[in-house]
Amino acid sequence: MAKLHVLIIEDSELDSDLLLRTLRQSGYELVDKRVDTANDLQNALRERQWDCIISDFSMPGFSGISALKMVREKDSNVPFIFVSGTIGEDIAVDAMRTGAQDYVLKGNLARLLPAINRELVDVKMRREHKHSEQKLRQLEKFEAIGQLAGGIAHDFNNVIAAIMGWAELGQEEVAEGSRAHKFFGQIREQSERAGRLTRQLLAYARRQVLTPRNINLNDIVGEAMALLQRVIGEQIEVKTLLASDLHTTKADPAQVEQVLLNLCLNARDAMPNGGRLVIETRNTDLDEAYCLGNASVSPGPYVQLSVSDSGVGMDAATMERMFEPFFTTKDKSKGTGLGLATVLNIATQHHGTIEIESQPGKGTSVTVALPCEKSPIPRKGT
Repeated sequence: MAKLHVLIIEDSELDSDLLLRTLRQSGYELVDKRVDTANDLQNALRERQWDCIISDFSMPGFSGISALKMVREKDSNVPFIFVSGTIGEDIAVDAMRTGAQDYVLKGNLARLLPAINRELVDVKMRREHKHSEQKLRQLEKFEAIGQLAGGIAHDFNNVIAAIMGWAELGQEEVAEGSRAHKFFGQIREQSERAGRLTRQLLAYARRQVLTPRNINLNDIVGEAMALLQRVIGEQIEVKTLLASDLHTTKADPAQVEQVLLNLCLNARDAMPNGGRLVIETRNTDLDEAYCLGNASVSPGPYVQLSVSDSGVGMDAATMERMFEPFFTTKDKSKGTGLGLATVLNIATQHHGTIEIESQPGKGTSVTVALPCEKSPIPRKGT
């Protein structure tokens, strides 16, 4: 049974009950509210996002047109349908020009359900189209930044290689245990750190050559666990839930490992006082409905790698910017802002997708899906 959040603007409780009974008889499970004043309408709009709003046209002290204008100031997409016994055709046309989707006469409520169903489909399509446009603009911006970052990283990588080479030669020329030997060692360590950053930049810019092969994601998780346990720390409980029948995916194992490390390090930083980290793999199928809103993927079988934490979570403003390169909420000494941007690009390069769920104070779950064949391969050592 489909759930429908419906707000009714109506001064007559009997008429409101009739509308609700009509919707329930049509198979909807309703979450409903009735208002008949401007103040109550404002409160109801702040209370939740409504799937549909049904309004009378003429009410004592409050007009349907006023209600429509208030709704449109808050939400330009929510379906707004007038149901009235007094509205004429000329007035109805003017109301639709103001932003209403339809009007139904109270004596002909048989038109109400088809009107609601049509508008629910239309608003879903409008939202998906808007989401696709936003993703396209985001990808275009990322591509431009990626080209710049990739060019810089490529040249910078050559400089770092030279520094590391001279540092190694310097260590060989001085006595082991001397201050100079220690200094050369620190130069090498910092150069290696800078090298890891340039590799992230190159991965973000898609300048690294992929070497894909058939792999089992469970092997990647298993091989990375020793390193992850060391860098995550004992204050965080790590749990793995790995599908025993996981399908084969063709991917670059080094890039997939980069995805896993980036997500786990982000999770660690989101739990400064400890918490729980869950790494999970599973098989799934992405259908056509999902792929309509995610143009980078095609329907079919996929394997998923999920990393979930019990950390601080993200608010809506942070989630709007989470894939922006160099955007970070961490201290400058702890984050580059390239982690999620790199994960997104690696997933896209492999014709996969990434989904993120997060709430402030309730943690974050990141799921990367990669295309696969429905043919499990044995894990290493089995």
